[in-house]
Amino acid sequence: MPPALRHTLLSTRDLLVTAGPFVLLAALLLGLAYWALDPTPPKKVVLATGPANGAYAEFGQRYQAQLRKFGIQVELRGTEGSSENLRLLEDADSGVDFAFVQGGAGRLRSGEDEAPPDLVSLGSLFYEPLWIFYREASAQQRLKRERVDKLSELKGWRVNIGAKGSGITNLMKRVLSASGLEPEDIVAERMSQTPAVMALLDGSIDALALVSAPEAPMVQLLLQTPGIRLLDFAQAEAYTRRLPMLAAVRLPRGVVKLDADLPPQDIDLVAPTAMLVAKPTSHPALQRLFVQAANTIHSEAGWFQTRREFPNRRATELPMAKEADRFFDTGPPFLQRYLPFWLANLIDRMWVVLASIIVVLLPLSRVLPPLYELRIRSRVFRWYAKLRQIEESLAGQTEGAQPLMEQLDQLDARVKQLQVPLSHADELYALRSHIDLVRKKLRALGAQTPGAAA
Repeated sequence: MPPALRHTLLSTRDLLVTAGPFVLLAALLLGLAYWALDPTPPKKVVLATGPANGAYAEFGQRYQAQLRKFGIQVELRGTEGSSENLRLLEDADSGVDFAFVQGGAGRLRSGEDEAPPDLVSLGSLFYEPLWIFYREASAQQRLKRERVDKLSELKGWRVNIGAKGSGITNLMKRVLSASGLEPEDIVAERMSQTPAVMALLDGSIDALALVSAPEAPMVQLLLQTPGIRLLDFAQAEAYTRRLPMLAAVRLPRGVVKLDADLPPQDIDLVAPTAMLVAKPTSHPALQRLFVQAANTIHSEAGWFQTRREFPNRRATELPMAKEADRFFDTGPPFLQRYLPFWLANLIDRMWVVLASIIVVLLPLSRVLPPLYELRIRSRVFRWYAKLRQIEESLAGQTEGAQPLMEQLDQLDARVKQLQVPLSHADELYALRSHIDLVRKKLRALGAQTPGAAA
C-alpha cells in the first residue's frame, strides 16, 4: 500500500473512532425523534362514506383518486349515513379513520345535546340541502291541490325519514318538531335511499326526505321525474333561526335543466353543511392530504355555493384539527410544491426536532478536536513513561547497564511500529530522538563496565 494512502486511511480511522460516540448519540436522538413523531403515514386508510348512489359515495371515489396520486390507498366503506359514520369513528376497532358527516348529526344522536367526543373536523365541504320530495297525486288527494306550501301540511302522510344509521332521521325529527308536528303525526318509514325512491315512484309512500348534495344521482333523478315535486321552504330563514346548524339556500330557476326550465321557479331550501371528520389519532400527514383533496374537490362553484366558498372552517360543531387550521391559514406546505410528498412531509415533520438536536450536539462537537488530539498524542506519549523508567534506573549505577539496553532496544522497536498521521509525525520523531539520547547514556556507562564492553 502506498505510504500516502496508508497515512490517509490511518487518519480517517482515528477520526471515525474519535467521533464514533458523537455520531452514535446523534443517531440515537434522531431515531428516538423519528419514533416519537412517526413522520411516515400509513399507506392505507379507511374512509366511511354513505349509501350507494349517494353524494358521499360519489365524493368518496374522488378522494380515493386524489390520494392515490400520493401513494395512499383509500378504502371506501359504505354505510347508511352520518350517524353510523360517527359510531364507526368512535369505535377504536372499526378501522375507520375518516368519514363524511352531516352537520348536526352528532347532536341528539342518543338524546344528548352534545357533539361526539374525541373527534376533529377537517372542515366544512358543501351544503347538503334537505330535499323533501312528494307526489303531486298525494297532494291533490289530501290537499286538493298539487303544491305543498308548508311542512306542517304533511300531517298524516306516509313519509320516509331515512334508514337507521343515517343522519336524516335526527334532522327530520327536529325540522318536523319546529314545524309543529309530533312524531306520531306522520307515518314514518325507515327505508334506505334506493328502496325509498322506488317506493315514492310506485306510490307506496307519499314523500321522502333526502339530505345530500345535488350531485347525488337520486336527487338528479327525482328533480327531473314528472309527477314528483320538491317542497319549497318558504320559511327557510325562520328555520335557520330555530335550528342553527341549518343555512338557507336557494335552488335557482332552470339550474337543473335550462332547456326544460327546471325548476320553473326559485325554490328555497334549508341545508346543513357536510363535514369531513377524523379521529384525533389519525396521522397528521393524512389529515393534511385529506384537507388538500377537499380543497381540490369542493372549491369550484356549484348550485348553492360560489367558487372558493368551500372548504372552510365555518359551521362545524367539532374542534378543528391542527393540520386543517394550518391549511386554512397558510395553504399547502411550501416544500410540497417542489419536493415529492414523502420527502416534503419528512422534512416538515422533522425539521424542528432536527434543529433541536443540532442545538444540543453543537456544543458537544467542540470537544471532538481535543479528543482527536489526545488520542493521537497519547499513542506517542504513553511510551515516555517506559523511557523515563529506564533513564531513572541509570541513576547511581556503575554496572548492569546491559539489561537496560535490551529494554531500550525493545522500546525502540515498538516505537518504530507506531503509525501516526503526518500532522503528528514531529512528536514521534521527538520520542525517537529521546530514545537515542538515553541510548548514548547507556553506551557511555557500558564503556566503563567490563560486562558491557564484552
